This record gives sequence, C-alpha cells and structure tokens, in this order.
Amino acid sequence: MKLQQLKYLLAIVDNGLNITAAAKRLYTSQPGVSKQLKLLEEELGLQLFTRKGKSLHCTTHAGEQVVARARTILAEVDQIRALAADFYQEEEGTLTIAATNTQARYVLPEILNKLRQQYPKVRLNLHQGTSDQIAAMMRGNDVDFAIASGAECRFGNLLCLPSYQWDRIILVPNGHELSKLDRDVSLHDLADYPLVSYVFSFEGDPTLQDAFSKEGIIANVVFTARDTDVIKTYVRMGVGIGIVASMAYEQEDRKSLTAIPVKGLFPRSTTWIGMRRNTMLRCYMADFLQLFVPHLNNEQIERVARATSQREVDQVVKDFGLPIRNGHGGKYCVAA
Repeated sequence: MKLQQLKYLLAIVDNGLNITAAAKRLYTSQPGVSKQLKLLEEELGLQLFTRKGKSLHCTTHAGEQVVARARTILAEVDQIRALAADFYQEEEGTLTIAATNTQARYVLPEILNKLRQQYPKVRLNLHQGTSDQIAAMMRGNDVDFAIASGAECRFGNLLCLPSYQWDRIILVPNGHELSKLDRDVSLHDLADYPLVSYVFSFEGDPTLQDAFSKEGIIANVVFTARDTDVIKTYVRMGVGIGIVASMAYEQEDRKSLTAIPVKGLFPRSTTWIGMRRNTMLRCYMADFLQLFVPHLNNEQIERVARATSQREVDQVVKDFGLPIRNGHGGKYCVAA
C-alpha cells in the first residue's frame, strides 16, 4: 500500500466518485488513477466502490471505513511534514564539528564567524583531532559533521562530500640553502635533510610515503605533530624541513620562514566533509554546508542531505571540478 494510492482514493471520493475529475485535480491521467485504485483493492482484498458499468456508483461499507482511516493517515503525514519543516526552520540549537587541526585553524574560522553572525543563538562546538580520533567521535554520535583529508576508509559509515583540494609546501628557516636553489626542489634534495610533518602523513596516509618510495628514497622523518603551529616552531628551531599544507603559511610566518612551492612533487590532497546517512538537517546545518562547499547550490546541497548512499553523493559532484584552497588563510584559487 502506498500513500499515493490513499491520496488517489480520497481524491475520487472528494470529486463525487468521478475518476476523470479526480485525475484532473491530481494533475495526472485518468488511467493512472484507475490503475492505482485497482491495485489498492486487489492488495486489500476489498471492493471499495460499487460500480455501474465503467463508472463508480457508491462507496461500500468497507470502503467508507478505509476512506476514514485514509483521511487520518494522510492528516498525520501532513503533520509529520509540518514537523519536519518546523525542525528545519529552527534557528536555535547546537552544531558540533570534528576537524583536523589544519582545517580548524586555517579554514573554519571565517566560515564559523559568518555562521555565528547569521545564527547568533546557535552554540558551536569544534573538536580537533587526527582522522582516527575524528572517526571515533563520529561513532559516538556526538558530532554532526566530520572534516578531514584522505582516510575515507576510516569513515565508511558516513556520506563523504568532496569539498576542495590543497597542495603541500616546504617550510625552511629564512636564508636556508634550499630556498636559494635556481631550480625546483626534488625529493632527492629533501632526502638530505631531516623532515618535520603531520602525524600520520608518513604512517597512516600513504600519499607522502608513496612519493618517496617511488623514487627509491627513505624519508628521514624526525618529528611529527598534528598542530601546524607546532611544526613551524620546530622548523624555526632547525630540527628539520617542514612539509605542511600551503594554506598554513601566513603573512606573519614570512618574518622567520620561507615557503618553497613543490608543484607536482606530492599528490594533491582532497578535503571532504562527512555526515551520517538520513541526517535531518536544520537550516543552520544546511547553511554551514553551503558555506563550506560554496561551489554547490542549494538544490545540490539538499540532494546530498537526502542521499542514502555514497553513490548518490558522488552523482551530485561528478560534473564539478573541486576548487583549490592554497595560500594565506586557505583562500580559494584557480588550479594551476
């Protein structure tokens, strides 16, 4: 039994048992209404109307009871829809986000500031961690959205929306010999120095691992941290050469650190935002998604929110090239 069949049934009754008039009211075809009525009667094993030739004559006793219950059911459906609409429009509540340090520090501040201005009564909670820690938070049902780069395999239970891409850069103290080369820096150049980078960049994420191993190089990683500011501190101290997200290099860093672009040296990384299947979004949650993934329009955001599988999400974004976030503050730029 389908709600559509009950809707058709009531339309027939409310239009004087005239199927043609009911079909016109429903903006559908008369044969379509007749077919659904027949299927409903067959499924129930009841005759809902008596007939004279091809026309309906009157409602049977059983039909009257079914019609009464159908009105109750559809009235409840309307109430549920109204409840959902009210839920969506709520401008008070809590939005909890789990993100890697780089996203939390260099991308989210401007976005959350805009959201805060739009929804001053919404409480914002931001948790930072590694991909494994974020995955654990999502399993605990304490987080609305997860934001990470790579490592989708750890989040197989989420719908992951690819959001943007970013590149890595090399950080060295000002005046370092690598910054004076008259050519591009190579992996073999980096192999001559101790390296400082993110936790899991060389252990959990094969991206950097593979880049070195394909050249037959063993990277000398001497220090890892999940906080980019900590990495910068150790680079300033001369502990090693830093490999960080390009968005993490700020104007203030220029006083002590030089950023060396390494175009094509490492694979480009993709940041995604994940949510649980069948999540009922409130308006401020939908607007947060719009701010984080501005290249998608409202209709596409709604399709993502209604998706029940990763394949449906992938269909939404398949025709869109992801923007690139590089440079100061993670601003968007055109891919080179």
